Amino acid sequence: MPATPREPTPERFGATPLRWFLATRPAFLSVTLAGCLIGLAAAHSDGLPFDMLRAIVTVVFALLAHAGANVLNDYHDALSGADAANTQRIFPFTGGSRFIQNGVLTERETARLGWALLVPVVPAGIWLAAGSGTGLIAIGLAGLVLGWAYSAPPLKLASRGLGEFAVAAAWLLVVIGADFVQRGTFAWTPVAAGVSFALLVADLLFINQFPDRAGDQAAGKRTLVVQLGADSAKWAYFGVAIIAYGWLVLQVGRYNLPQACAAAALTLVLSFHAARLLREHAEEPAKLAPAIKLTILATNLHGFVLAATLAFGRHT
Repeated sequence: MPATPREPTPERFGATPLRWFLATRPAFLSVTLAGCLIGLAAAHSDGLPFDMLRAIVTVVFALLAHAGANVLNDYHDALSGADAANTQRIFPFTGGSRFIQNGVLTERETARLGWALLVPVVPAGIWLAAGSGTGLIAIGLAGLVLGWAYSAPPLKLASRGLGEFAVAAAWLLVVIGADFVQRGTFAWTPVAAGVSFALLVADLLFINQFPDRAGDQAAGKRTLVVQLGADSAKWAYFGVAIIAYGWLVLQVGRYNLPQACAAAALTLVLSFHAARLLREHAEEPAKLAPAIKLTILATNLHGFVLAATLAFGRHT
């Protein structure tokens, strides 16, 4: 499948610095911003004093870590041949950034970019941990390991059907870590708030694997959708969404979160609509763009509404 008009090409970017930025897939970084805001709002909701400088550093370097993980995932998918074999991709949502496949960046340049983005995260995390506690180092290391192990050998979690579990754990750690920077200890509020959001992020990854299924299978990348098959996997997407919203309602009902946080559950309308479209077109990748867009909207809106209601719905 040749490059579509929207995909990056050397003619469009040449050697401009913009190519380095766009190779990070910046449109997808909003889920990390939302996760950080949920964690910061969780600490604020419990009445803790807010440190703006540490909050800004938290957000900036969490975004760098996500960007680096995106780039390294493209690199390893290029090595495996998964992205090159993907003829049913829906750009820009699935099939990688296409920077390697279309000749904008080499594999070596992509790997260097990914590690260049990740390296500064380590000293930033150490600085934050010096003021909040060593628990943050454990959170940060776990997050970096998950980001690396998602696509890199020898673990290659996504290729073993464990990608969704890794993503859910990673974004829950984003929420917990942002809270820990402000709080200085572990607490239940960020977990109560973060699980539903983390599961929706995992569902976003999950639905993106449907158009990529044939390419992944051809490259030996046995994602969960490849293993289950499209007909069974479409029900798993719906099941994860039900668990996510059920968790949020349970936490609000048990007063672990402010009552206002229930507003974030309204995004289930978007998720369930996406689930219906997926059930109808699971075997037709070209028709999945609306379902993917709805999933992206549901995930981001859920996160930002949850952060806002936590910030302004303080509880004790």
